[in-house]
Amino acid sequence: LPGIRFMGAEHPGRYFAKVLHRAMKGLGTDDSTLLRVIVSRAEIDMQFIKAEYLKKYGKTLNDAVHSETSGHYRAFLLALLGPNH
Repeated sequence: LPGIRFMGAEHPGRYFAKVLHRAMKGLGTDDSTLLRVIVSRAEIDMQFIKAEYLKKYGKTLNDAVHSETSGHYRAFLLALLGPNH
């Protein structure tokens, strides 16, 4: 992905979980990163990213996205993420 580099030999699922967490933490959401990662990884390894996110941050990625977004944008991202687990 342009602008995103893998850090060493870190597992991609773990890496992207961290990228998504950083995009949503603090004041405001980095929507371009959030959108780019979810769209680009949705059909590749999203189940692994979601598992790593839950393990590392104690909440599902779906719940995090739900709390940080709204409207059609939220619905679109949650549809790409699939079931909440």
